[in-house]
Amino acid sequence: MALLFSVMLVSAAGNTAMQSVMPSIGTALGVADVWISLAYTWSALLWMLCAPLWARRSDRRGRKAMMALGLVGFSVSMATCGVTLWLGLAGWLPVVWTLVLFAAFRSLYGGFGSAAPPAVQAYVASRTEPHERTNALSLVASSFGLGTVIGPALAPLLILPGLGLTGPFIVFAAIGVATLAALRLLLPDDEPRFAGRGSAFAAPYGANTAPPPLDDEKAPASAQAPADASATRLRWRDPRVWPWIVAGLLGSHAQAMLIGLAGFLVLDRLGLRADPASGAGYVGIVLMSGALATLLAQWGVIPRLHLGPRAAVLWGAALAIAGIGIFALAPDVHGIAFGYAVASLGFGLFRPGFTAGASLAVSRAEQGQVSGIVASVAGAAYVFAPALGVYLYGVSAWLAFAVIALLCALVLARGVRALAPDPPEQAANP
Repeated sequence: MALLFSVMLVSAAGNTAMQSVMPSIGTALGVADVWISLAYTWSALLWMLCAPLWARRSDRRGRKAMMALGLVGFSVSMATCGVTLWLGLAGWLPVVWTLVLFAAFRSLYGGFGSAAPPAVQAYVASRTEPHERTNALSLVASSFGLGTVIGPALAPLLILPGLGLTGPFIVFAAIGVATLAALRLLLPDDEPRFAGRGSAFAAPYGANTAPPPLDDEKAPASAQAPADASATRLRWRDPRVWPWIVAGLLGSHAQAMLIGLAGFLVLDRLGLRADPASGAGYVGIVLMSGALATLLAQWGVIPRLHLGPRAAVLWGAALAIAGIGIFALAPDVHGIAFGYAVASLGFGLFRPGFTAGASLAVSRAEQGQVSGIVASVAGAAYVFAPALGVYLYGVSAWLAFAVIALLCALVLARGVRALAPDPPEQAANP
C-alpha cells in the first residue's frame, strides 16, 4: 500500500511544486504572465480527455502497466520540461522556443501521467476484501490531496545551485524514476481477486484534490456491473442534473482563475519581480495554505458537520467570496495566505457538494454517466480559466477579482433557487 500511496503522492506533489516556481520562471524569462498560463492549456485539455479513457481501461487488466505508463509520462515530462526551461533561463534557447517546447513536453503529463491515478484505484479495489475497501481507497485518495500540500512546501527547498528554479523539475523527475523502479520490482502482478474499477481523477492543480473513492460495496448497481446497453443516455441539460452542472461550471471556473493568478499576485504584492528566485518560496507558502484548507474542508468540516450537497455548495461559495476579498486586499504574505486559505476552504466545500449533488440527482443506473459529466465539468475549468484569470489580472487586478467573486455570487444566487434540498437528515444545514 505504501508504494501505491507513493505513486499518487509523487504525481500530485510534482505538479504543484512546478506551479510554485512557474511564475518566477516566467518572470526570469521576461515572458508575459498570460503566456505562462497558456502553456498549461494543452496539458490540461489532454488530461481532461485522456483521464476517462484510462479510467475505463483500468476496469480491465494491465493496471500495473498503466501505473508504470503514468510514471513514465510524469518523469519524462518533468525532466524534459526542466531541461528546456534551464536552457531558456541560461539564454541558450530563445524564449519563444522555450515556451513552445515546454508546452509540448508538458503535454506528456496530461496525456500519459493521467493513466496512473485510476490504475492505482482499480488495483487497490481489485485486491482488497470488500469490508476493507473503503478505508483502502480513502487512503489512496488522500495521498493525491496530500501531494498538493507537499509539493509547494518542498519546491523552495529544491531550488538548488546549478539547477536554480528548474531544480523541482529535475528532482521530481528523479523521484518519479525511483518510484517507477520500485513499482516494477516490488509490486505484485495485478491478478485481481475481486472486481474493481478506477475513476477519472481531476488534474492536481493547486488545491484541487481527488474525488471520493468508489466503494463497490456501496456503489450503485451500475457501478458494479456493465451498464445496460439499452439505458437512456444522460444529457447535460437533464433537469435533474442541470442546476448542479451550472453551479459546477461557475464555481470551478472561479477556482481555476484564482489558482492561475495567485502566484503572480504574490510576486507583485511583495515586490519580488526583480528577485523571482526568492518569490518562489512565498508562492509555495500561499499554495500550501490553500491545499491544507481544502483538505481541512474535505476531511474535517464536511464529515464533522454532516453537510449535505446543497449546504456545502452554498456555504462554500459564500466562504470563497470572503476569501477572495481578503486575498485581494492583503498587503503582506500572511494576509495573502490567509485569504487564499479561506477561499480554498470554500472551494473545498463546494467541490464535493457539487459532485455529491449531481450523483444524488440521478438513478443508480445512471451513476456512471453522471460521474463522467462531473469529471468533464471539473476538468474543463482548467483548460482556459487559469489563463483568463491571469489575462484579466494583467488588465486590472480588481477586474479579475470582481469576475471571480461574481462567478461565486452567481453560484450562491442560483443555488438558493435551483439546487435540490438536502436529504432530511442533513436539512438542518441550510
